[in-house]
Amino acid sequence: MTSDAAYGGAQVPQRKLTIPEIVAMKREGKKITMLTAYDVAFARLVDASGVDVILVGDSLGMVMLGHPTTVPVTMDDMVRHAAAVSRGSRHAVLVGDMPFGSYQTSREDALRNAARFLKEAGMDAVKLEGGHEVVETTRALVENGIAVMGHVGLTPQRVAQFGGFKVQAKSAEAARRLIDDCVSLEQAGCFSIVIESVPAPVAALATGAIGIPTIGIGAGPDCDGQVLVLHDVLGLFGEFKPKFAKRYAELGPIVVDALRRFDREVREGTFPDAEHSFTMKDAERTELERDLAEPRRPKKVV
Repeated sequence: MTSDAAYGGAQVPQRKLTIPEIVAMKREGKKITMLTAYDVAFARLVDASGVDVILVGDSLGMVMLGHPTTVPVTMDDMVRHAAAVSRGSRHAVLVGDMPFGSYQTSREDALRNAARFLKEAGMDAVKLEGGHEVVETTRALVENGIAVMGHVGLTPQRVAQFGGFKVQAKSAEAARRLIDDCVSLEQAGCFSIVIESVPAPVAALATGAIGIPTIGIGAGPDCDGQVLVLHDVLGLFGEFKPKFAKRYAELGPIVVDALRRFDREVREGTFPDAEHSFTMKDAERTELERDLAEPRRPKKVV
C-alpha cells in the first residue's frame, strides 16, 4: 500500500484484484467484501478501504437520482456513473449492474449493452438479476468474454411483481427453486452470485451447493461475502434503513451541520477571510486604483 493525496492521504492498495482471485477466496475460506459506489469521489474512498469488489448498482436510481425504484434507470445512466467509478478505482474488481430492459429483450441487446460496460465504462464484469430465465443470456455473455455476476432472491427490478421489497424463498418449494437457480447460473458461467433478502438457512444451503462465491445482502452470515449500499453504510439516505443494513456512520447530520456553518458564515461575513482569499502586489494595486480614479474619455465611434 501507499499514501495518495487523491485518496485523502489514505493507504491505498496498489495491486488490482482479478476475478479469478475473487473466485479463489471461496476455496481459501476468505470472506469477500463488496460495496456500491456511483462517482469518482466515493470510488476513491471505497477503493482505499481495501474492499474487494465495487458494484456500480442500479440502486443509483434511488440514492442518486431520486426514483422510487431501480426500474427507470437507463444504460446511459449506468455507463456514465460506472465510468466515473472506474476513474476513481485502482484496486477493486468493478461490476456494472445491467439495468431493467437492457438484457431481457434479446441476446443481441444483452451483448451490446454488456459490452458498453467494458468498453465505455472500464468495468471488469456485469451483474444480471434473475434465475433460470437469464441462464441462456448469462451463457451467451460468458461465451463472448464478458464475466457475469448473478443475482437471485429479491431482485429489485421485479419489486412490483413481488408486491414490494419482501423476503423471498420462505417456503421449501421456493427455496429449492432458488438453490436450483444458483446451480444453473454457476453452470452457465457466473463467477459469483448475489443472494438478496432470503432466510439465512436458505442462503447457507445455496452457498454449500455451488463452487462459486455467494455474496449476501439480507441473507445471513453464511454467504461467502457481503454487500451493502454505500449510502446505507454511511447514513446518507435519510431515515430509510433496510432491516439488513448496518450503519457504520451517521454522516447525514455531519454533512448538514457543515453546510449550515457555511451558510451562517457567509451571511455573517466571516467567510471568506484573509486565509481563503488571494492578494496582489501593493504596487499593482496602487496602479490599478490610480487608473480607476482617472476619468475615462469615451471612445470615439468611427
